[in-house]
Amino acid sequence: MTIADDTEILKRQEEALRFVHFSEADAWALGTLMRQRAAEMDLPLVIDIQLAGRRLFFAALPGTSPDNEDWVRRKINVVMRYHKCSYRVSRELAAGAAPLDENRGVCPLDMAPHGGCFPIHIKGSGVVGTVTVSGIPQREDHRFVFESLCAFLDVDPGPIALGSGD
Repeated sequence: MTIADDTEILKRQEEALRFVHFSEADAWALGTLMRQRAAEMDLPLVIDIQLAGRRLFFAALPGTSPDNEDWVRRKINVVMRYHKCSYRVSRELAAGAAPLDENRGVCPLDMAPHGGCFPIHIKGSGVVGTVTVSGIPQREDHRFVFESLCAFLDVDPGPIALGSGD
């Protein structure tokens, strides 16, 4: 699978995984689902769900460190600035897009264009928050969030799943 293939699939994921509404109760239900999945899979993840910059769910599973929390913060900055999942930004950079640096008006220390953060996009409103994990390799971080959102939104992941790769 090429970077271009990944980017197109990630765009389709962003289109398919949109919410009709998103509330505090939704954040708790999604976060609880994600925490349960991570625990069952014995994954060392930090899980963070935010709406309008307000943290509604947070969990740090065994094996994580404070560094994972900072990765979450930096991934969120990417999604909220570009309104794309953080892994899509990562793949676009790998394809030759201009780096996230001072020339683009950003501080690289505040940005982590790595997989694991997905926008909460409400149909008719736009991007209003984020669902983020950190703790495993970036493609797996992305896959975990993607599969969790598919389960929560009752979307079949098969047609829009990424293959194995970087």
